[in-house]
Amino acid sequence: MKHPLTLALAITLAGAGMSPALAQSTTEAEATMSASVEALKGNPFAVESTLPLQYPHFDRIRDEHFAPAFDAGMAEQLAEVRAIAGNAEPASFENTILALETSGQTLSRALRVFYNLVGTDTNDARKKLQADYAGKLAAHRDAISLDPELFARIKTLHDARDTLGLEAEGVRLVEEYYKDLVRSGAALDEAQKARLKEINAELATLGTTFSQNVLAEVNDSAVVVDTAAELDGLTPEQIQTAADAAKARGHEGKYVITLLNTTGQPPMPQLTNRALRERIHTASVIRGARDNQWDNREIVATVLKLRAERAKMLGFDTYAAYVLAGETAKTVDAVNGMLGQLAPAAVANARAEGGKLQAMIDAEQAAKGEPTFQLEPWDWAYYTEKVRKAEYDFDESQLKPYLEMKSVLEDGVFFAATELYGITFKPRTDLPKYHADTWVYEVSNADGSQLAFFIFDPYARDSKRGGAWMNSYVSQSELEGTKPVVANHQNIPKPQPGQPTLLTWDEVTTMFHEFGHALHGMFSDVEYPYFSGTSVPRDFVEFPSQVNEMWADWPSILANYAKHHETGEPMPQALLDKVVATAKFNQGFATTEYLGAAMLDQYLHQLPADQLPAAGDILATEATALKAAGLDFKPVPPRYRTTYFSHIMGGYAAGYYAYIWSEVLDANTVAWIEENGGLTRENGDRFRATLLSQGGSKDALQLFTDFSGKDPDIQPLLVKRGLDGSVEDGAPPAETTQQD
Repeated sequence: MKHPLTLALAITLAGAGMSPALAQSTTEAEATMSASVEALKGNPFAVESTLPLQYPHFDRIRDEHFAPAFDAGMAEQLAEVRAIAGNAEPASFENTILALETSGQTLSRALRVFYNLVGTDTNDARKKLQADYAGKLAAHRDAISLDPELFARIKTLHDARDTLGLEAEGVRLVEEYYKDLVRSGAALDEAQKARLKEINAELATLGTTFSQNVLAEVNDSAVVVDTAAELDGLTPEQIQTAADAAKARGHEGKYVITLLNTTGQPPMPQLTNRALRERIHTASVIRGARDNQWDNREIVATVLKLRAERAKMLGFDTYAAYVLAGETAKTVDAVNGMLGQLAPAAVANARAEGGKLQAMIDAEQAAKGEPTFQLEPWDWAYYTEKVRKAEYDFDESQLKPYLEMKSVLEDGVFFAATELYGITFKPRTDLPKYHADTWVYEVSNADGSQLAFFIFDPYARDSKRGGAWMNSYVSQSELEGTKPVVANHQNIPKPQPGQPTLLTWDEVTTMFHEFGHALHGMFSDVEYPYFSGTSVPRDFVEFPSQVNEMWADWPSILANYAKHHETGEPMPQALLDKVVATAKFNQGFATTEYLGAAMLDQYLHQLPADQLPAAGDILATEATALKAAGLDFKPVPPRYRTTYFSHIMGGYAAGYYAYIWSEVLDANTVAWIEENGGLTRENGDRFRATLLSQGGSKDALQLFTDFSGKDPDIQPLLVKRGLDGSVEDGAPPAETTQQD
């Protein structure tokens, strides 16, 4: 591959008869690149990593390396783009599209590592860099996407794309570049472009502030508990962890319950102290709306207005219409139709489940001779476990001794991938780490050839954002000759030193889910970087990861990893059976809390500009949205409230519905696999060849039909979630998926 610092210069000089203006821009490009080389002497981002598969030199990278790499990388890429746009030769696929595909290498290397580290292990220096460069990077992107000469060249290629002699993937690449530029505003007039740049810069800055506020609020809202007696129901190890958290925060002799970014919190099923459960719930739902320095309401209101203005400028009535036009859903009506079909049945199931919980509360209070009380959000998880135990003679805590983290990963997640795809895994202890609590594996194909590196980062920490996710440090591309380096992240509480990490069932299914994303990245086999791995529509990207969840309780997989961490004894068959049975429990709640967040996202982004809420009305608008959707069932609040709904301040804005949209495809695919022999290499190889390896190189729905041989049908999803009318009287509906 041509070195990125010289690529644009070579393209420019290839043209004959250049104009004086272009000659001057070439001189400027040479000067810019020379300055970039000088500025990056000794900087690990100046050149490709010398480690295998270009694995990052975490041992050499320092925070002070990022700013020079950003500055030099932006200057370098702009010089490359100026050379592409100003090339005297007529536009061709090679001198325009491929040149763009390989531009900006220095900046790309630096940004991939930086934003991954900001998510996994941030600090004050990284937070400052993130804030300082948000607007600059937005302006940089605009300088490229709004360049009129560049757009003219790409439009010329787009108009003639069927006569260029390109293979299908090349034609699609031209189409996607053109579509991206149009959606970025390249066809606007100069005044509109100027305003668009202002909007983009402000949105980038606000998004950074929002994400930093969310992390600060999670840490600041941790609940301080005075006595161990108040923590009744937690295990001794959990109580010690709470004591250590308190000590670290300067509350010696007390206990601290830390929060995750979701509305529900992990200790709630265990805590017997109702007053403490209420305190935790209240602390959780008020985050970002406490009238402190991290209050996000003003940010949300401003972001909504700016998004609406940008969408209108680009020819769409609302921001949701703008977003959905680029997804597989295509229209607001399509999304509203699907969510509207699911909501009434989900809430009906949740109400039936709530009735059982209320009956449990009434019976308990009567047995104690005390007045009963009304079911509240902070009671749901606690009494759900009681009902689960009563109906199934099963307490989820019975599972944890059999769900040791390394066994789940290596003997469960990896074992399933080996059985299905033939790939194998080998620990790599020779590669540097960005944090001590990470594991690195080399992944090989069935024939022994190297496939990828996989990084596993399991534990929660104050410097890590909430949730679970996959990211990529190096993406696969035949054009660039690269193979994948991908990572999975979770927020599993780290046990005391010397103690095993024992997982909940949700954490197990999350591990399988995130590895589905990792497989999507590792199996990528495309020519162009643009299409690599998970570079697919938002409402398609969750599909492969949700499919991979099916192996968590597949009998032969479960039996291979579910072994007692002390004795090695396999989980008893009776308990195995209960795992499968109880996976179908409480899904009215799970579907309702998810739909609450998804429909809240759509409501806010479907409002016309003149109806958007002011900062002080954000929470009231939430209530209006939930009532309008029929999801205003008080005991089941949305999975996220707007002020800590990080998804919709980032890439899932007007797109949180994507999980359930993808699950339609998932449910169809699971049914197909079960009908065609289940866990077989033939099924795995088919899924890999027709879908996982294709990235975004084909239309998303075409990939699905290439695998399944038919169009998707919503009925399997309705059955899976118990929304088809087959679940009556609050009986457990069918299994759902773990959300990111």
